[in-house]
Amino acid sequence: MTITGTTTGTTEPGVEIRPPAEIRYAAELATLDAWDTERGHERPPGWRLSPRAVRAFIIGSPELGVTRKFYGDDPLVDRAVVSLMGRQGLMLVGEPGTAKSMLSELLSAAVSGSSTLTVQGTAGTTEDHVRYSWNYALLVSEGPSERSLVPSPVCTGMREGQVVRFEEITRCAPEIQDTLVSILSEKQLMVPELGPDARVAARPGFTVIATANLKDRGVHEMSAALKRRFSFETVAPVRDRAFEIELVQRQLEAELGPAFGWGGDRPEVPLDVLEVLVTVFQDLRTGSTREGAPVKRPETVMSTAEAVNVAVAASLEARYLGDGTVTAAEVARQIAGVALKGEEEDARRLRHYVDNVVRERARADARWKAFFTAAEPLWR
Repeated sequence: MTITGTTTGTTEPGVEIRPPAEIRYAAELATLDAWDTERGHERPPGWRLSPRAVRAFIIGSPELGVTRKFYGDDPLVDRAVVSLMGRQGLMLVGEPGTAKSMLSELLSAAVSGSSTLTVQGTAGTTEDHVRYSWNYALLVSEGPSERSLVPSPVCTGMREGQVVRFEEITRCAPEIQDTLVSILSEKQLMVPELGPDARVAARPGFTVIATANLKDRGVHEMSAALKRRFSFETVAPVRDRAFEIELVQRQLEAELGPAFGWGGDRPEVPLDVLEVLVTVFQDLRTGSTREGAPVKRPETVMSTAEAVNVAVAASLEARYLGDGTVTAAEVARQIAGVALKGEEEDARRLRHYVDNVVRERARADARWKAFFTAAEPLWR
């Protein structure tokens, strides 16, 4: 078995399902690097690209042939870039599925050339995941040494002057979260096992981008001391229907790429079917239909990211079990897997939505009739 990564110099045979951003967009990053050099753009210490190029990488630059990757609030991107130049870390908060992790990955790839220094916050995250641990075989045979120390992503980011991503930080216990307080304020990590003065000093370019879901605020509240070490930015859901349709369409094209081996054989997803998909998600996400009627919002996440997942699943069904064209019926069948996650109250809310909103639309629209016909028995 071979392991993909820069540390081994080997790659897994075949195509990766999802390479990191710095590999997926390597050509664009090289173009922006050359643009910086040609224009003489100033780069902050430790940065691979200038702030102008980082911004262009994320929101796109047609004249440079750089695609837009983050759809939403462009001023938010500007503020995030500025935050990364300062002493504080960057905290991205928002509802689940609002592309916080994607924005974190893109910023890391553009600023540091790497997005893989990541700590995944969970209930099982320990201080070792944030600071460092030890190779116990070497520790027993040699004692504490540089060779036996196993650096965490944070430790590596400090040594190399790179951005570190901390995903779902509020899922960690408060005492684990607070490990970052001294790291972010003092920009050093003490290693007392190697001597009283042993430390890892952060090089220019080091910072932390953390993410947290608004739904998780009740899991573990951040301490006031840690909050002060971050600049907070809220990533809001997409509200414009036409904009969200375009976004789902673009993400669908990106998702069903070479890793699926489809080439030009990707099932057709008509625009009017995408409109049905996005309309359902927006109705249930906002609690109000496009006609202004109130609906009960399910507890499950009805994000743009989940809409993309439904579009991908509907495409797979159409190709392998259908006639190659995605219809509203495939969309209805796949939405059930996203919206119904075992909560009986959610099931009642969705049945009410189908019985009232979808049924009424089905009287005058063939697409909604196909959706209703497929959904009605599934959501019972």
